[in-house]
Amino acid sequence: MLFDTHLHTTFSTDSRMTLAEAADAAEKKGIGIIVTEHMDIGYPEKNAFVFDVQEYFSQYEAKRSENMLLGIEIGMMLAQHQPAQTIIDEYPFDFVIGSIHFVDEQDIYQPSFYQEREKSETYGRYFESMAECIGRYRGIHTLGHIDYICRYAPYENKEIEYAAMREWIDPVLKKAAECELAMEINTRRLNSETVHSLLPVYRRFAELGGKMATIGSDSHRPEDVGRGLGDALALADAVGLQAVYFKNGKPIKMK
Repeated sequence: MLFDTHLHTTFSTDSRMTLAEAADAAEKKGIGIIVTEHMDIGYPEKNAFVFDVQEYFSQYEAKRSENMLLGIEIGMMLAQHQPAQTIIDEYPFDFVIGSIHFVDEQDIYQPSFYQEREKSETYGRYFESMAECIGRYRGIHTLGHIDYICRYAPYENKEIEYAAMREWIDPVLKKAAECELAMEINTRRLNSETVHSLLPVYRRFAELGGKMATIGSDSHRPEDVGRGLGDALALADAVGLQAVYFKNGKPIKMK
């Protein structure tokens, strides 16, 4: 069965999609879903992008099934490692995404992160921070949206250029492979242009020993659930990565 392994419902600050809406959308498409609410401890706005994990399980545990699993998206920051690690260790998540949303405690979403900085500087530090966090966090199953920075960077060419950035990207991929992480293929901005730039990144991950890919829409709306899964599966197959989803922290092959 195919699974959309990355989506957000009302426990995420920026999502209004209910669990029922997500489940209904998935059922209509004949796929499974993993709910992965945002947890960005240390977010500068009070009570934003954090949620009550106990309440999350209280409300959603009864809905958990073979086709609807419970996960979390952890925003990895070195300064917030310990409280985030405690959450990962103490709760029975099926699946944990480790993502980089902040670099040196600066929000990548904000224009100020890029101000008076060349692309090589911001992207280089982004990947350096990613490698540092992978080495610190335990219990992560997949590295989320490696191209997240491309969503918000103000440069004319926002895409990851592996040939020019390999000195920063290879340590990320090597560390992820050593830790037996999957690499997420995030379909939110997956198109012919982004596939062209991401293909060498995923191929290099496989060359360095990476085995698995997870696939997620990063959806916040019912109409986006399951978006682009076929294209992502084709990309995983093209570079020799096995598409999987996680249940009880264990990878299961997607067919």
